[in-house]
Amino acid sequence: MKNTHLEHPEDSILTGDLSVLDWFLTNGEVSTKIDGAPAIVWGKNPATGKFFVGTKSVFNKKLIKINETHSDIDVNHVGNVADILHHCLDHLPDFDGIIQGDFIGFGGDDIFCPNTITYVFDEIIDQDIIIAPHTVYTAEHDLRDAVASPLTFCPKSTDRCLFVKPKTWSIDEDFDTIVAFTRQMSSMCEFMTSKQSERVQRQLNACIRQGFPIDDITQEAIANDNDIDVNVLRLWSLVKSIKDDMLFLMRNNGPKAYIDNEQCGGEGYVKTNKFGMFKLVNREQFSHANFNNRRFANV
Repeated sequence: MKNTHLEHPEDSILTGDLSVLDWFLTNGEVSTKIDGAPAIVWGKNPATGKFFVGTKSVFNKKLIKINETHSDIDVNHVGNVADILHHCLDHLPDFDGIIQGDFIGFGGDDIFCPNTITYVFDEIIDQDIIIAPHTVYTAEHDLRDAVASPLTFCPKSTDRCLFVKPKTWSIDEDFDTIVAFTRQMSSMCEFMTSKQSERVQRQLNACIRQGFPIDDITQEAIANDNDIDVNVLRLWSLVKSIKDDMLFLMRNNGPKAYIDNEQCGGEGYVKTNKFGMFKLVNREQFSHANFNNRRFANV
């Protein structure tokens, strides 16, 4: 699939695309999201055959920032991001392909807060760098047309680099009945245009970040402001409740996770099957803290 931003399941239905309902009912690859930063991409540059490191800017269509040498890093990046990439260039093992992961930190401790969530490991990490890999890419000529797939294996850690990819599983639960009801409810909806959906998503995100409940009053206000069918927002809430139930059943064996000294379930999960790739995230718990943490916004 294309290298696109992961959607929340509930946001995907606003324009009438109901494929997420089949996604809920279909087994697939599930992985734990690690809240690292910045994103690190590395491997063999298909344009040159040389090893490279970079951030997501390696996928830029115009100002592409691919680093095959330390001099490249000095030209393309500054500050903490440049320091991290210098270490990655020195310590990431060669890979005959392209992988993306999230930077967790430099070794020498057992507690790391790379972005919003603090992770506590069972022991002090001896390796120089810690990376949580999650995506693998294929590209024939250059990275602008790279195609992403979930990483189904964990690269082998080395003396210099620790790879963290928690084992992930779910407690079995039958979602057939609630999904069937949701599909029936969708028949009463007049769905939005793409432009309307973009505006509504911004409003929904603002409410969630500020702690406003998406209740009947909020739904009516958003519907009136955008001249849309309020039933679509009710459907959005129902799909979100299914997502939240599925998230509640997920488990992983990764390091303990905390937000503001309170233990949490981590950032969430990603599930992929033939109906798409969506993220399972507790938006109310994670969104506000993440929105107010912009350390790696411009990489």
